[in-house]
Amino acid sequence: MDKVNILGVNVDNINMEGAKDRVVGWLRKDSPASMRNEKHYIVTPNPEFVMAAQKDPGFKDIINKADLAIPDGIGLRLRGDLESTISGVDLMERLVELSSDLGATVGFLGGEEGVAKRCAECLQKKYPGLKISFAEDGGKIDDEGNWVGIKKPVWEPNRHPNLNPTSLPDTDILFVAFGQVKQEKWIYKNLPKIPVKIAMGVGGAFDEISGKVPRIPSILHKMGLKWLFRLILEPWRIKRQLALVRYVWKILTG
Repeated sequence: MDKVNILGVNVDNINMEGAKDRVVGWLRKDSPASMRNEKHYIVTPNPEFVMAAQKDPGFKDIINKADLAIPDGIGLRLRGDLESTISGVDLMERLVELSSDLGATVGFLGGEEGVAKRCAECLQKKYPGLKISFAEDGGKIDDEGNWVGIKKPVWEPNRHPNLNPTSLPDTDILFVAFGQVKQEKWIYKNLPKIPVKIAMGVGGAFDEISGKVPRIPSILHKMGLKWLFRLILEPWRIKRQLALVRYVWKILTG
């Protein structure tokens, strides 16, 4: 497996089709992974992830143990070793489309109140054959990824009451949106004990897909200016964007 090490963080040197094909292999019922009931998790390293990992060895370990670490963010290509970058929200949508085609089930966990439901509804309209196991806000998660409470489910297509980490409905792919670092720690701690085959941390993807925040124009995305677009829309991100400045400095002087 071809990986690129960026300041101690291992990132898969992979494009969208390669990432999709890997997930297909995990989902196929006749694949060795399925027959062994293996579980897999996907992370989306970007410069913020890389800098957070410098201060948090546990987080770095979680990223480096991931079954798939897609290169999310043009800043990662400063190393010059990566074939391409993959937006986490784009991969999420591709996996939703794939799930619809294969008849796999998907779940949505996290985000602000009602956003998971709206995200699921938007995707259901786009992919009418999509099988949704649940969409849930998810309650409060602490900085170490511990689940410290769950809100009343906002949408339960299959009527699963009292959702909690050990009674989630069977799901092939679970998209988790608790925010970076928290969501990865939650997945790492809980994936072994929940009936989920594949989990992916998706950050603010629910907001984008649901329309809570505007999607970045494709031209700006290709130019690597998603960070600036989001900063204009959400000025509170300025502190987070300082990590990008530190990242560039560390790459150029390292």
